[in-house]
Amino acid sequence: MTDRRITRNAPKAHTFIPTPDDLRVSEAIAAAEKKTSGEIVAVVASESDTYLYAPFLWAALIALAAAWPLIYFTWISVQWIYVFQLVVFVLLSIIFASRPLRYLLVPRSVKIERAHARAVEQFLAQNLHTTAGRTGVMIFVSVAERYAEILADAAIHQKVPEGTWQKIVDEMTARIGEGRVTDGFVTAVGEIGLHLAEHFPPGAAPAHTLSNHLIVLN
Repeated sequence: MTDRRITRNAPKAHTFIPTPDDLRVSEAIAAAEKKTSGEIVAVVASESDTYLYAPFLWAALIALAAAWPLIYFTWISVQWIYVFQLVVFVLLSIIFASRPLRYLLVPRSVKIERAHARAVEQFLAQNLHTTAGRTGVMIFVSVAERYAEILADAAIHQKVPEGTWQKIVDEMTARIGEGRVTDGFVTAVGEIGLHLAEHFPPGAAPAHTLSNHLIVLN
């Protein structure tokens, strides 16, 4: 499992890989799975959390801090200082509520934590943990958090050398940063397929049961 910052603006998931480019990803998954009994799923989420608390939290902190200079260095009454705080809080809450600013207010560590939690949630929601032989692999990208991760079930994770998933994610996100989003996904799928084919050739488990199409979560 690994993550990497995606160096591009954060559009909605349905425009991150627009139709018909998503068909290339689906075709790449189908081609890779012909050579293995493992399962590959690709998921793109617009965001892993709304972070709606962030604008109010920061607006409240700034409004509280803004009152102290008025208290210590002016003769303004407490009532007017309170009104000033309310105005600051309301204005900043409105300004910070915009989507780009809202994400900037959230620490990177928090966004990574939320995105990873969403990735694990999707791994379970897409039934990758139920694959025969425990050979499911998921590519997960959360656009707003600029986060990418590969999760592999127990059987394949034990056989793949440490750092393999990191390398694949690094290559994928490098292409995404260049604006070659679909190429990044297709290449990642192909490399995952090679590892699956090496350790779990066709016939080692029942036929594929999971969907090959790119899963988009808006």
